[in-house]
Amino acid sequence: MHPVLAAVTERITERSRADRAAYLRRLEQSATRGPMRTKLACANLAHGFAASGEVDKAALRGKVKPNVAIVSAYNDMLSAHQPFESFPAQMKQAVLRSGGIAQFAGGVPAMCDGITQGRDGMQLSLFSRDVIAMSTAIALSHDMFDAGLMLGVCDKIVPGMLIGALSFGHLPAIFVPAGPMTSGLPNGEKARIRQAYAAGEVDRDALLEAESASYHSAGTCTFYGTANSNQMLMEVMGLHLPGASFVNPGTPLRAALTDAAAARAVDLTSWGEEFTPVGKIVDEKAIVNGCVALLATGGSTNHTLHLVAIARAAGITLTWDDLAELSAVVPLMARVYPNGKADINHFHAAGGLAFTVHSLLKNGLLHDDVHTVAGHGLWRYTTEARLDRGTLTWEEGPKASLDLEVLRPADDPFSRDGGLRMLEGNLGRSVIKTSAVAPEHRQVKAPARVFDDQLDFLQAFEDGTLTGDFVAVIRFQGPAANGMPELHKLTPALGVLQDRGQRVAIATDGRMSGASGKVPAAIHLTPEASVGGPIARVRDGDLVTLDADAGILELHVPAYELEQRAAARADDSRVWGTGRELFHAFRTSVGPADEGASIFPAHEAALTTTVAPETTDD
Repeated sequence: MHPVLAAVTERITERSRADRAAYLRRLEQSATRGPMRTKLACANLAHGFAASGEVDKAALRGKVKPNVAIVSAYNDMLSAHQPFESFPAQMKQAVLRSGGIAQFAGGVPAMCDGITQGRDGMQLSLFSRDVIAMSTAIALSHDMFDAGLMLGVCDKIVPGMLIGALSFGHLPAIFVPAGPMTSGLPNGEKARIRQAYAAGEVDRDALLEAESASYHSAGTCTFYGTANSNQMLMEVMGLHLPGASFVNPGTPLRAALTDAAAARAVDLTSWGEEFTPVGKIVDEKAIVNGCVALLATGGSTNHTLHLVAIARAAGITLTWDDLAELSAVVPLMARVYPNGKADINHFHAAGGLAFTVHSLLKNGLLHDDVHTVAGHGLWRYTTEARLDRGTLTWEEGPKASLDLEVLRPADDPFSRDGGLRMLEGNLGRSVIKTSAVAPEHRQVKAPARVFDDQLDFLQAFEDGTLTGDFVAVIRFQGPAANGMPELHKLTPALGVLQDRGQRVAIATDGRMSGASGKVPAAIHLTPEASVGGPIARVRDGDLVTLDADAGILELHVPAYELEQRAAARADDSRVWGTGRELFHAFRTSVGPADEGASIFPAHEAALTTTVAPETTDD
């Protein structure tokens, strides 16, 4: 075991001791041998099986079979979730063959950051994670179920479903992916055309043709953004079956893995011999494993929010400092767009997660001693799923990369660190992803250009006024301001300016996502402008240093002068219309970015501990 991995895990465990113990007590109090529905009154139970078929109704009435909940993010507009349309019927049959029953317990909303990018709807995106968590909890709330099958892929959906599942941590839960679409237009060519469009070199028809050739069929987008980072995390944290993440939809292997997940859910219930509640799987070691895998593969910066929120849902306190310390020793093993030219299908073909887990385990950079839905031990995830004459089997995965331009071993990586760093200074704390930023672009010292809306920045670019070196300060983009939308739409314009020879960077209390590219971006800056953070006092022309290597984000304004400046105020009219007014309560109660930007209480122990009344000795 690498000493830093051991030290970080021990520190997280010690820091979380009270909250984790409170969470596990609640889990134990909720768990019983046999189904919770045995405690339902007759009228309650009758409601629960009234619409079932006669065979299922008899089994539920007689309380003789485990009942598995299916919770799905299906809709047929989003390519990643469209394949889920047929999964419930297929899963019900697989569960039935395995001696159980399955019911579709509920759906959760699924929105796409790719569609809402730069639009008002994007302001609902981050908050949708917590809505999804609540929706998952509602689906599981009927005390009818012994396990859950979670069907989700993208962005905030998987983190939200996992947070919701952890609120029912006494139940087993298996996450079931749909897989990525097959490779289309290479991501590098797509990026080139996007930048050419931003520079006015090609027209909208050429841009739309390129985008349509990239996003062309059912399945997850093939770049390594939040969606594919979600799948990687679920597998390395032991919540997918081994090898399930990156198998294309509509293939026999995909169908076999879906059947196997449904059957395995029955095995994990309290009716079987391998009772494995999800709250026991997601422990301190699993959280650290997720952090390591995110860093080793160059995954989405959104998970600096989501992993913190997921950990807290299990009574575990993960900090950005933990991620930074791990990043210093975890090597970058993968080059997948936007950190390289390959897409996720190429990564999978090069050895994928089976090789990644093998190499990290071999180098002491993952915990093997963990519970998973496949059984005890992360070594199970060094295998690959195969079909042998129609039968699903798992074979030992590759012990060497099949394409060293895409995937390298941990002891011969692309980079000795994971490319995720924390920046600190008098502007606050922020995250920067350096794995796609060339070393010569990682330090920028330049005047600030301040914008309170990303559209104002884009207009300035169109007007040709973004001349010279500068640090774009995009503020009032934090969770309390407008829901922390992604600002990825700024990337092509910034890329054009950088290619012209300007030294440019961005500092923002908003998000840039796993699709962030080659321009240095200090993101998730906290405290945010809307709660009085120093970023609200930055003015055009102030000198700013962003130094990714030294971990510095500094405003070169004397402290006394900065303190005397009036803080800018957000335009409140920006958060009305297109549903945004419905999330006012979220904006007023959300926590800071470094605590997961969540509306949920952070500390389990604080909620469950009561103060004993004073007594006297009379």
